[in-house]
Amino acid sequence: MAGRIEDYALIGDMQTAALVCRDGTVDWLCLPRFDSHAIFAGLLGTEEHGFWRLGPAGSPDAPPPAADRRTYRGDSLILESEWDTPRGTVRVIDFMPPREGAAPQLIRIVEGVSGRVPVQSTLRMRFSYGRVVPWVHRHDGRTVAVAGPDSVWFDTNAETYGESLTTYTDFTVSPGDRVTFTLSWQPSHHAPPGMPEPEQQLEATEEFWREWVDHCTYHGPYREAVIRSLITLKALTYAPTGGIVAAPTTSLPEEIGGVRNWDYRYTWLRDAAITLSSLLRTGYREEARAWREWLLRAVAGDPENLQIMYGIAGERELGEAELDWLPGYENSSPVRVGNGAANQLQLDVYGEVTEALHLAHMTGLARNDYASLLQLKLIRYLEDHWDEPDEGIWEVRGPRRHFVHSKVMAWVAVDRTIKLIESGDANGPLEKWRQLREDIHRDVCERGYDKERNTFTQSYGSKELDAALLLIPQMGFLPPDDKRVIGTIEAIQRELSTSDGFILRYPTDGSNEGVDGLPGDEGAFLACSFWMADDLAMIGRVDEARKLFEKLLALRNDLGLLAEEWDSRLQRQVGNFPQAFSHVPLIDTALRLTASGAYAG
Repeated sequence: MAGRIEDYALIGDMQTAALVCRDGTVDWLCLPRFDSHAIFAGLLGTEEHGFWRLGPAGSPDAPPPAADRRTYRGDSLILESEWDTPRGTVRVIDFMPPREGAAPQLIRIVEGVSGRVPVQSTLRMRFSYGRVVPWVHRHDGRTVAVAGPDSVWFDTNAETYGESLTTYTDFTVSPGDRVTFTLSWQPSHHAPPGMPEPEQQLEATEEFWREWVDHCTYHGPYREAVIRSLITLKALTYAPTGGIVAAPTTSLPEEIGGVRNWDYRYTWLRDAAITLSSLLRTGYREEARAWREWLLRAVAGDPENLQIMYGIAGERELGEAELDWLPGYENSSPVRVGNGAANQLQLDVYGEVTEALHLAHMTGLARNDYASLLQLKLIRYLEDHWDEPDEGIWEVRGPRRHFVHSKVMAWVAVDRTIKLIESGDANGPLEKWRQLREDIHRDVCERGYDKERNTFTQSYGSKELDAALLLIPQMGFLPPDDKRVIGTIEAIQRELSTSDGFILRYPTDGSNEGVDGLPGDEGAFLACSFWMADDLAMIGRVDEARKLFEKLLALRNDLGLLAEEWDSRLQRQVGNFPQAFSHVPLIDTALRLTASGAYAG
């Protein structure tokens, strides 16, 4: 059985990523890209679907022991795990070197620390998400696994043997001993990849991360959490194009045993736009520029048919399918690949994209004329469509509605474009769009506000609440001291808070279909809880904001990572992992609280 979601560590090379459990098992790895088929899919099934375990040799009848300690080496994605055994202590170093044109590699180095420790490597490769057993053979002294278009090369300075369609390595390490293992992917019709150089690559990878972190301009009291979140966001960026995946996993459930299991290995415009915002405000202009270029390529020539998400290279076709041979994480099925929400209408995306382009402009990112032209085209689309119902920020699979948040973000799109024109950097029908901005604002305040309860609602005519309403003051739609804003914040605290004080996205209805068209419930959505902390700070309740923020920081795993949600009943992380949409608002809230002086000490 796979570990708890928070038991995993992330390593990656800015083109794909692996998840490593506390017991030294790699249970998830897609090669060569984030959205490629997995060669280790044990995370969503069993050991028969592929894994690679490396750690102290144990009893065949006992589960592998969890590491006694693990940490990232400094501010990097180099994972170090240590086991204390009756015979001594052993360390495993796991990392994926940035490629720079080379073959993707997963490198694992075993280091003896004290005593003499027996160690075992158990490698079971299964291609196509665990469905295909590759042909494993020797080639010029190297082990290679081949299936269809893929080949994976396994190199080590230890002896290996095969048994039961699995590759084993048994050895003993003493202090100072280092045994290296490398998996390299290559198209099967290409020549073998070059021989790896694990020690040199370890040094180069550490230097890469050291130099990258040095660019961070945040030096406040929450620097450790901010740096780890920034590193995670960098790891979720597909370096060749600048696209940012929402998470490196698919189908980790929002409810254990439930059906809310989605593929997040794509670039949501919303997630990527807010990621750009955080990167710009912490000094990472190059990543922000690369994302803007990705956006312009993805949308090029067709802004009227803007999708909410694209493939990491800008692909539009993300057809959804179910992998029925995988039982799912803790029997949470179905396991899905692709994402049918790509074709939904979500009007808020226009606002998020425009806000990101506006921020890039305001922070001095070099001007791009097509970015300004795109902004104008998006507003011309919204002129005709802002008053239509849509699926909204949460991608409901029920009927379309007039979601208040979608209308607010349409207002944001128009407002930021007006500011662009007023600055002299674009031309457009200024008076006409000022009137449009006023019309949207009036419509939301008249039709999306419940006067009796003094709160905005999820959609026009609804009594339900929605945590996305917390963004109303953050987007400047209304000032924080407006009684309607304060009333909305307090209503969400009353009606959408969990027993431990975190925030749900919206009400769900157990076994019945809710507003999102799905049965079942879900955990507290971590981004919404960070938004609540932001809002509390904005309305002057800074001590309360700080306490909530620090409670959220305590939910991170021992390596500083967050999934999408928190299950208050089970007291564990749920949803895809690690999740950009959790780490971005962590950064934003840290910046806001630091600016307000609202932190301990």
